[in-house]
Amino acid sequence: MPPTRILVVDDSVVVRKLVTDQLGDVAGLEVIGSAPNGKIALQKIERDRPDLVVLDVEMPVMGGLETLREIKRRDASIVVLMFSSFTTAGAQVTVDALTLGAEDYVAKPADMLDAEAGARAIRDELLAKIRLLTGRARAPAAPAATPIMPAREVRPPGAIDLVAIGSSTGGPNALAELFARLPRSMPVPIVIAQHMPAAFTPHLADRLTRESVLVVEEAREGVRAEAGHAYIAPGGRHLTVRKDAAGIVLHLDDGPPVNSCKPAADVLFDAVHDALGRRALAVVLTGMGEDGLAGARRIHAAGGRVLVQDEASSVVWGMAGAVARAGIADAALPLLDLADEIIRRTQVGRAR
Repeated sequence: MPPTRILVVDDSVVVRKLVTDQLGDVAGLEVIGSAPNGKIALQKIERDRPDLVVLDVEMPVMGGLETLREIKRRDASIVVLMFSSFTTAGAQVTVDALTLGAEDYVAKPADMLDAEAGARAIRDELLAKIRLLTGRARAPAAPAATPIMPAREVRPPGAIDLVAIGSSTGGPNALAELFARLPRSMPVPIVIAQHMPAAFTPHLADRLTRESVLVVEEAREGVRAEAGHAYIAPGGRHLTVRKDAAGIVLHLDDGPPVNSCKPAADVLFDAVHDALGRRALAVVLTGMGEDGLAGARRIHAAGGRVLVQDEASSVVWGMAGAVARAGIADAALPLLDLADEIIRRTQVGRAR
């Protein structure tokens, strides 16, 4: 298998050299060059066709977000990994990059001039995420029009009162694409467990609100969930739900991480199962690991519905793939079809 071809884009010559040196000797990777700004990077991308771009945010001439937009416009198959000190302090910029199509991000150490600290960050974080994403970078995307599993009813359809979504790596962009296709008239609330730090989730909610017709907000304790609204679990807290005579109430949980995640999709799905049983729809999007599998099993066993994002449109087919392989998904679909299926299933049993 040919090596993954990497272009390093950063305005700092120190950072470019450090990243190039650290990645240059890694088996299976080939650093094909570097660029000090987005304008030069786009020229090199056109000429050298990298599989993956390590991209800084703050650069002269052409910054990271503008460069990211152009990369994805020209060739969406190129994986972009943001690597910048700005991603630590500037959560808004990071969320913007992730919803614009960056597959993931790594924060630089506070002092990249410390060669030892910089090398350690590259080995421990940047390299790990490159390894995770290189399979997608080198594999040709399969046609996304055909679902892996047919969206057929194996049991009589029932009314849905709540949609619960779990997502991780690649999730912000998947959520942005999904929500852009959902109508303001969604008849049920949506609750979301996205693996993301605490500083990021308010910005993700704001970004999704701006780019969709739904009202998206960070979940707060005791709020009653409303139709046409979506609620994102705050980073560092689990989101659960309860049902009473008046409807669905949101609760925040400070319990320990589950599947090394907080918020965790399994915690959310378990609570959704307990509160709603067969009247729940679980949706598992792109993400690393198997968070959401146990909770999806419970929802499926109770007669609820389970949908997953397909492999071709996922950045990492870990979470969704685990559910699909377990045989508990009603369908595995690309995002465009997934939105239509969510709309269809939430309309079942309701007066038109």
